[in-house]
Formats: sequence, C-alpha cells, structure tokens
Amino acid sequence: MRKVAIIMSALTLALAGCSQSDVPASLAGNPFVEEWNTPYGTPPFSKIELKHYEPAIDYAIEQNRKEIDAIVNNPEAPTFENTIVAMEQAGQLLGRVTGVFFVLNGSCTSDEMQQIAQNITPKLTELSNDVALNPELFARVKAVYDKRDELDLDVEDRQLLEDSYKGFARSGALLEGEEKELYRQYTSELSQLTLLFGQNALAATNAFSLNITDEAKVAELPDFVKDGMAAEAEARGQEGWTLTLHAPSYVPFMTYSTQRDLKEQLYRAYNTRAVGGDNDNFENIRRIAELRLKIANLLGYECYADYVLEDRMAESTPIVQDFLKELLDATYGYAKKDVKAIEEYAHSLGLEGQLMPWDWAYYSEKYKEEKYAINDEQIKPYLQLENVKDAVFMLANRLYGLTFTEAPEIEVYHPEATAYEVKDASGEVLAVLYLDFFPRESKNQGAWMTEFRGTRIIKGVEERPLISLVMNFTKPTANTPSLLTFDEFTTFLHEFGHGLHGILAQGKYESINGTSVKRDFVELPSQIMENWATEKEYLDLWAKHYQTGESMPAELVEKIIAAKNYLTAYYNVRQLTFGMLDMAYHTITSPIEGDMREFELTAIAPTQVVPVVDGTAISPAFTHVFSGGYATGYYGYKWAEVLAADAFSYFEEEGIFNADVANKFRTEVLEKGGHEHPMTLYVNFRGHKPQTQALIDNMNLK
Repeated sequence: MRKVAIIMSALTLALAGCSQSDVPASLAGNPFVEEWNTPYGTPPFSKIELKHYEPAIDYAIEQNRKEIDAIVNNPEAPTFENTIVAMEQAGQLLGRVTGVFFVLNGSCTSDEMQQIAQNITPKLTELSNDVALNPELFARVKAVYDKRDELDLDVEDRQLLEDSYKGFARSGALLEGEEKELYRQYTSELSQLTLLFGQNALAATNAFSLNITDEAKVAELPDFVKDGMAAEAEARGQEGWTLTLHAPSYVPFMTYSTQRDLKEQLYRAYNTRAVGGDNDNFENIRRIAELRLKIANLLGYECYADYVLEDRMAESTPIVQDFLKELLDATYGYAKKDVKAIEEYAHSLGLEGQLMPWDWAYYSEKYKEEKYAINDEQIKPYLQLENVKDAVFMLANRLYGLTFTEAPEIEVYHPEATAYEVKDASGEVLAVLYLDFFPRESKNQGAWMTEFRGTRIIKGVEERPLISLVMNFTKPTANTPSLLTFDEFTTFLHEFGHGLHGILAQGKYESINGTSVKRDFVELPSQIMENWATEKEYLDLWAKHYQTGESMPAELVEKIIAAKNYLTAYYNVRQLTFGMLDMAYHTITSPIEGDMREFELTAIAPTQVVPVVDGTAISPAFTHVFSGGYATGYYGYKWAEVLAADAFSYFEEEGIFNADVANKFRTEVLEKGGHEHPMTLYVNFRGHKPQTQALIDNMNLK
C-alpha cells in the first residue's frame, strides 16, 4: 500500500534547494529549468528544441556538483539521511534533462541529436567519475556503511546503503593516484566508443535499401509484405517495391520470398552491417573489449566478466559458463536434428545443394505450415494491433486490476506515439505509459522499455513513473491496418512485462525501484508474459478477425499451441551463440590481437548448426553488448527463461488468471524492484530456487 499518492510538479523537485534567481539568464525560456504545468509532470515535448539540451545539461551538471559539495562539506557527522539519502536525491534536474534526451535519442534521433550525444557524453562521464572518485564523499559513505548494523534501517534503506558503498568501490573509489587517473581515462574513452558503436550500427542499417521494379519478383508475396514494400518505395519517391534492413521489411521478405539471389543479397547486407566502410565497428569492438579488461584489472579482477558477474544474480563467471554449457549440451543434438529436418524438407521441394542461412526462414516457415498447417498469414488477421493492445491491457487488468485510458491531453514526442493513464483498481494513478509502435529511420531497431522518470518518494511526496515502450511493428498500409505477426505479438507482451515492472514499482528510492535490478533478473517480468501468447483460455477472450469479427477458430488456437515448441532447440542454440560470444569478449585476459572475425568464429564455433557465410559477422551490429548495457549480460535472457518457465508453472498449477498467484508475483517481484537480492525475491514468490531443468522440460525436446 502506498503511503502517498501525490504526483508533484517535476520542477519543484528538480530545482530543490535552488531558487529561480540562480538560473542564468542564458537559460531563459529553456523548458528544462521551468515548471512543467503538465499532467503528472510529463515533459512538454512541443516546447523542447534541440538547442535546449546542451545548455540545460551543462547547468544541471553544475547544480549536481554543488549538491555533492554540500554533502561533502556538511559539518555534521555522516548519517544515512545526510549522506546516503542526500546522494540518492541529488541530480534530479540532470535526470530530468537526460531522461528526455536519451529516450528521444533512441526513438527520434537525428544527426544533430547524435552530435549532442557525442558532446555531452564526456561531460556526464567526467561527472560520474568525479563523484565516484571523490575521497571525501566516499569517506562519508564508508563511515555510514561501517555502522550499518547499529542503524535502524528497513530493507530498502539497507539495500540502498549496500548499493551505495559497493557502487563506489566498483567505480574506483579504492584506487589511488595514477590508477584513479587511468580509471578516468578508460571510462571516458569507453563511454564515447559505446556511443559511437550504436550510431554506426544504426547508420549502417539505414544505409541499405533494395528497390525492385520487376513485379514478377514480388508476385508470390503475401499482400501485407507487398503493401509494406510499396509503401516504403512511395515514401522514398521510388517506383515498385523497396526493402530495407529494418525487421518489419527484412523478416517477411526472407520468410515468404523464393527469390534466392535477392535473399542472399539481403542476408549478406544485414549480416555485414558496420563491417568495413565509414561505419566499421570492428576496431571499436577491439578497443571496447580492451578498455573493459583494463578497468576490470584496475579494480582487481582477472577479466571483465568476473567484475560484472560478482554483482549479478548468477554471481560468478564459472556459474554462467556452466549454465550456458548445460543448456548447450542438452539441446545441441536436437538443434542439429532441427536443421537436418529443414534441409531434407527443402531438398524434397527441389532445393539444390546445401541449405544456406538465407534459405532458413522460407523453408522453416513452409515446413511449419505443412507440419502444423499454420503460418503467419493465417494468424495475422486475428492480431490487429489495436485489438492486441486492448488484449494486453485486459491481461494486466485480469492479473493486477490495472486500467489504461488514452490521455490526449498528455503531449507525446512523436505523432505515432500515444500516452495512457494507468490506474490501479482503487482508481489511483500509477503511471503514464507511452506506446510507440512503428519503425522509422530516426528510431533504433528492436523493441525496448525505458523511462522518462522512475518511482521515488522525496520529502514525503511520491512521484510515479513515466514509462515508454518502443517497438518496430508492421505498419498499416493503404489496404490493411497493422496486423502483427505472432512474433510481434509476443514481443509486445515481452516489453509490456518490463513496463509492468516499472508501472507497479513501489519504494522510496528510484535507484532500486522498478527495473533497477540485477541485469540477469530484469528479464523475468518480461519473459513470463510471453507465456500467455499460447494460452487458449486467454486467446479465446479476444482474438477476433479484423474484418469479420469472428473469433479465432479453436483449431487455429490448437495449432498455435502445438507449434509452440517448433524448432525450440535450434532457437535455443542460436541464443546461446549470442551469449557465448558475449562471454568470449569479456573473459579475455589480454587484449585481442589478430583478425576480429576469426575471434568471433572461434567463440561461436561450439554452437554452429548452420553454414558460416564468409564475410558476415554478428559482432559489429551486436548493440546489446557493445552499446546497450548488456556486456556480460546476454546470458541473462536464457537465465530469465529458466526463471520464467519455473514461475509460470505456478500459474499453470493454480490457473493462468489466478488472483492469488498474480498478487504474489506483484508484491514479491514487480513491486520490490531491487530492494533485496533477486534470489530472495524469487524464492519468496515461488517457494524454491529455479532449476535449469524447468526450461529444458518446457522445450519438449524430441
């Protein structure tokens, strides 16, 4: 139960302790230093211009430094309130500006925004280092930490104190002299390189397009694929049909086209993004891996993975490596059987020679259609985006009593985005949720959840979160509304699970609320939601044909359920490829020398079940690991699958809408964020520790 249900104006909190007269005249008219008279303190996007970001960030950094100085120079003895809580609440203005900037830089970027990102990143890194390496500040933190057992702290307080002390230690506070300066140099360069990596990957993705003017080459394609390609061509001022490397364009063409030469061209383009040319990322990767190693060594670790995993649910490099090996050993043989079955099927349909990666999507989809008599074309009419959205909202209502109401009075950052008020069963507002569904050149690929602001309580006043879910779903065309593939539907559920983690967050401290948990625990709330995608009891409630209004036929639902584990071993091993590649880069104990592609090939060799294509590579566009915060964390997807398989079995035992189980998951997992060790939270919910076998059993390997 929340003690406070007020959402205060963001400015009142952001400029706490700073009068309006302190704001320089140069910032007059800058919305970031003005009060936001908006619903729930939401950003007034129409007032924010590119010119506002950098001056506001410079000023916010200055204010943050003053706040830290005030803590350091406090004449009173260090206490939990005047040191730990004061640090937690410092930097609110900076968080306000960067919270908007970095969300929009991922979803509505431009050359100008990317330049601003390049400009501000060194400043933010310098500030972070100055705080983390401040000996007087650390001395105050340590003084409180050393007396922790004497203090009257609740669970949240203790976790914040623990995280604060460890955060300093893990950010170089225990370093001396030259080592501190090296730490500054390495982290500053690393922040720039990871930013550049992401920009290169996006630029390389946007740089490719393939225009087709021969109607015979697209005649076989489903209407939704042709319509999407035609719309892309029209948007570019081209005749015919145009393909891009964005998923809603790339994936359907690879799945439904028989034009093997075009698919090879597309596949090679996709898998050579940021390989060579102006956007080459290989040397960035080499240096990123080296810098991470150097940082780990400075802090006393043999490799970067040791440094990262010490602060994860998994806790150590050997545990993660054993975990990946256990899954690989259990599924590799079955994955080879999956590939052999598809190759034999392809040969039966006339394919000559070896099944190549660009053949996979087409023949695996055909085989699925024949074996299960099901394909996306049958399913998509029942997955109109608006209906899916309502169904996802309905699921949250059934489980947690939440309601979602479109709020046109709340400004959005792009015309394609929509804002919703999220209310609890009591009618209290829990959050504002922004949904942004469709691809555009200014948006990064993939799908993600992020926040403009998290949950926190300051001086007895609670601020609720502003959550954004960003996707790249199939666009509507002139002839059809947006009809999702089944994968897009499960992606929606996945990201919505992250959203619920933020929406339902409870607690005093933003840094340990919502999704601010250990990286290998953060995917549990998202992956468990995917399970409802194949539950008949759920689909029967809402899945209706967008034209006729007829419910999804029972036999189609049964086919979806039957196909749930189709090629599950193959896809499991594919995920292990990414996890093992990530670990390879971050378990090095000396800088990588020689050919970077050879390093990748050696790392993923144990997982290879399809032919390797010369010249292609995963690493140069592996944004999760080299620019997205998942370094030594990609294994977490499989780790979370184990958690999700075990956790969802509880719902299966008691009922997929069981209120008691849902409430337990809400109160023990979703609401508590990072208040306690994730294993403690999980056991409190489930009653036992998760077992890898739960996932293996769930795959139904044959």
